[in-house]
Amino acid sequence: MTSAVDNVNTNIPFRAGNARLTDLSGRLLGAHVAHAGLIVLWAGAITLFELDRFDPSLPMYEQGLILLPNLARLGLGVGPGGEIVDTYPYFVVGAVHLISSAFLGAGGIFHSLKGPAKLESKFPFFGYRWDDTNKMTTILGIHLTLLGIGAFLLVAKAMFFGGLYDPTVQDVRVITNPTLNPATIFGYLFGTEGRFWIAGVDNLEDVVGGHIWVGVVLILGGIWHMATRPLAWTKNLFVWSGEAYLSYSIGAVSLMAFVATLFVSVNSLVFPPEFFGPALGLEFNRFPVFFSPDGVATNRVWLANAHFWLGFFFLQGHIFHALRAAGYSFTEGRVTESTRGEASLS
Repeated sequence: MTSAVDNVNTNIPFRAGNARLTDLSGRLLGAHVAHAGLIVLWAGAITLFELDRFDPSLPMYEQGLILLPNLARLGLGVGPGGEIVDTYPYFVVGAVHLISSAFLGAGGIFHSLKGPAKLESKFPFFGYRWDDTNKMTTILGIHLTLLGIGAFLLVAKAMFFGGLYDPTVQDVRVITNPTLNPATIFGYLFGTEGRFWIAGVDNLEDVVGGHIWVGVVLILGGIWHMATRPLAWTKNLFVWSGEAYLSYSIGAVSLMAFVATLFVSVNSLVFPPEFFGPALGLEFNRFPVFFSPDGVATNRVWLANAHFWLGFFFLQGHIFHALRAAGYSFTEGRVTESTRGEASLS
């Protein structure tokens, strides 16, 4: 069964992008893998570009850098006082990303041109239907598990592979005793710890402990979604279509962009001043703008503003696709047909 909303996306022009591939799971996989390749290519190329123009005698935050400061806060190539003493790790990171992008690009091209147009025709395990609630939640579970593994990679770097840069001691240190007390970790989430919500974290023990908790919750949630079927009440709560999943995803990205805006603006622990410049203030004129108190356009300033406006436009995309998923016609200005409760009960 294909939902009414998915039928709207047939016979549409090339410029519509991935919307053309709604019912072609193999081709959509190719587009996603190729997209990942482009992201990794960007990361590698820009890392090497920044490295080529990096001047160790000047503060990082005055050089318009975006990736090197993030590598520095992970403790790569950093000595006492936040001084960059070795740029070779940055070269390695850039090169590895470039090489990886080639493999991802090849995979994207293969699935876009040579692989089966529909995965379910040759590989039933990897195939899916948008209205198959069990398969969709299994895919959700896989994504959550991978995100949990990603959280534990940060934990491993902090505890076993060199540590992180700590601006409170102005040096790289290994985190040997992460905070596991749930009252402390979830206190940031519920406002009983620190200022600025979760962006108020002020020590690396809490940062690493928080990643441990997040990793555990994500992996347990992933296993739950892979091992169980959706509860009956959820089937009518959500719209089960490709466009609906797109709206959910864009909404989540928007939320993360706003959270990142807050973090990069006010937190000087995970975004050390040595690499990102001083923490920012918030000014409302016609629009909300984050600014540096000393007036210097540091990379923290434009990172915060870029995240805010990206979050804003992602939110508009979420609303647009959510309305379409709900059966709203922008041509007629009304809901033309209900899309609720169209999930497969299999």
